[in-house]
Amino acid sequence: MPPPCSARAMMRRVGRELHDMNEGRLPERDDLPAVATPLASARRLAAGHARLVVAAGLMLCLAIGAWWFSRAFEVPTAVATKGAAAEVVYATGIVEPTHWAKVAALQRKRIVDICHCEGRTVAKGDVLARLDDVEEKAVLAELEARLKRFKEDAERLRLLLDRNATTRTLYEDKLTQVREYEARVSAQKDRILDLELRAPMDGVVLRRDGEIGEIAGINAGDVLFWVGQPKPLRIVAEISEDDIARVKEGQKVLLRHEGLQGQMLTAVVGTLTPKGDPQTKTFRAYLTLPDDTQLKIGMSIEANIVVREATDVVLLPAEAVIGGNVIRLVDGRARRTPVVLGVRGTRMVEVRSGVSPGDIVVSPYRASLKDGARVRPAPARP
Repeated sequence: MPPPCSARAMMRRVGRELHDMNEGRLPERDDLPAVATPLASARRLAAGHARLVVAAGLMLCLAIGAWWFSRAFEVPTAVATKGAAAEVVYATGIVEPTHWAKVAALQRKRIVDICHCEGRTVAKGDVLARLDDVEEKAVLAELEARLKRFKEDAERLRLLLDRNATTRTLYEDKLTQVREYEARVSAQKDRILDLELRAPMDGVVLRRDGEIGEIAGINAGDVLFWVGQPKPLRIVAEISEDDIARVKEGQKVLLRHEGLQGQMLTAVVGTLTPKGDPQTKTFRAYLTLPDDTQLKIGMSIEANIVVREATDVVLLPAEAVIGGNVIRLVDGRARRTPVVLGVRGTRMVEVRSGVSPGDIVVSPYRASLKDGARVRPAPARP
């Protein structure tokens, strides 16, 4: 049994060796005591296991990286089909009769009588409403009294002139007064007639605004009656000055109204106003409606004027084409392909070359998708 001092020294040496092994500085020595040999072997075995773990981790990372770079990205797609495409110009408008007129007051007066004739047929000249004319009739009575007096004076002067008892100048001055008041009386009668609102044409009273006792206005919006023919109807549309050059008479128009969804509503471009409005930057167009249209007078309409049309052509969604390119799916890879477009509709576009019917393309177009990337179509949404 070694002395205690020798045992303590040996223990210190073993401790140093263990520390060196932990630090990776294990020396190759033949004089290492037998008690340290199992510890060194265990450390070497643990180091070997650690290297295996690291190698396995590296292999796993490489496998994950290979899978990441080789995996196929899911992309939304669309299939090129054949059909009809239309290029349209958008406009908005109001339905109104082709032949109609507004009836409004020329003087700001109180309504004393008004017909209950909305929806009824009237003839040209029929009285629709009367305004207060008490003041105007009083003025007329005064003018007629003066005229009568001037006529009597003129007759007396004529008799005196026949007897050479007066001058012709006095007689002619009196005749001038007579003619002046005759004109005043005639003008006053016209003012009274203006207080009777009459139908300007044969037709139907399409709308009536106003009641007895109300004050009739004289502004542009103070209309009391709308009189016209219920048929034919038309749409007064406003078209942007940027699009008016593409609009021609006779072009087909597709119409839309919220209350008549799902129904085919059409019209035809009738006439175009030569002068545009510089304030709104629009031109006015009149769209002719068929006699059997379901649209009503006063409805607000959205119109798509067909300026170009093509049938039996290859179609793609407009969102699948950017900068004259599409991304096709070929053998599981993305292939950026230039295309030549024809008619461009709001939803679909005509593709004249670059894509064939049945080709699958990325839709909407993804600019970040690299050419040659592995892709697969995303499952269709229910």
